[in-house]
Amino acid sequence: MMLEIQSLNLGYGDIQVLWDIHLRIAEKEVVALAGSNGAGKSTLMKGIIGILKPISGNIQFFGKEVSPLPPSKRVPLGISLVPEGREIFYWMSVEENILMGAYTRADVDGIQKSLEWVYNLFPRLKERRTQQAGTLSGGEQQMCALARGLLADPKLLLVDELSLGLAPVMVDRLVAAVREVHQTGQISIFLVEQDVQIAFELASRGYIIETGKIVAEDTSPRLLADNRIREAYLGI
Repeated sequence: MMLEIQSLNLGYGDIQVLWDIHLRIAEKEVVALAGSNGAGKSTLMKGIIGILKPISGNIQFFGKEVSPLPPSKRVPLGISLVPEGREIFYWMSVEENILMGAYTRADVDGIQKSLEWVYNLFPRLKERRTQQAGTLSGGEQQMCALARGLLADPKLLLVDELSLGLAPVMVDRLVAAVREVHQTGQISIFLVEQDVQIAFELASRGYIIETGKIVAEDTSPRLLADNRIREAYLGI
C-alpha cells in the first residue's frame, strides 16, 4: 500500500470530527471519498497532509509512519494537497502561484519539466501565466491550484472538492485533466467530492463517509449501484 490509515481519530481542539477511520490507497490508484457537507471529508485531507495532528491512530506512507510529521516534511515524501476553495495567492501571477508548489524541490531541470507538463495540461494557464491569479475565473483558479499541487512532484495527489461551485463545462474539463494526470503522470489520486457521480466516474474504488465515520467501501460500480447510496446522494 502507498497510503494506509488505521484507527484514525481526528478533530479540532476538543471537538472530535473523525472516528476510527480505516482507509488504504495503492500505487497508481484513484480512490474517491464521498459524503455530504460536514461529514469530515476535508478534515481527513488535513490529517493526511499534516495540518491536523491525530488524536489517536496512525498514517503510514509507503510503510513509514508520518503522523508526527508537519506538512513541510510530508510534501517531499510525495504527498500534495489541492485544498478546498483553491486557496491561491490572488496578488501573485499565475506562474508564481504554480511554482509555489515546488518550494521543497531543488531539481531545477525537473521543476522546469513539471512546469511545461502542467502548461500542456492547462494551455489556458500558459496563456495567462503573467496575469494576476485573482483575476482568473473560478475554473481557471481551480486549474491553477491543481497545477500548483502537481509542481510538488507528488506520488499521491489529494484533491479536495474538485467541482465545487463550478459550471458543468468547466467541471468536464477538470475531470478530463485529472484522468490525464493519472494516466500520464502515473500518480495516485485521492479525490474528495460531494458530487458522488463525478467521484465514482473518476475513481475505481471509493468510500462513503457520514458524520465522521466510514459507512461503506467498495468498487465504484458497486457503490453507484447501491440503492441506499443512489437514494441518499443521487436522488434516485
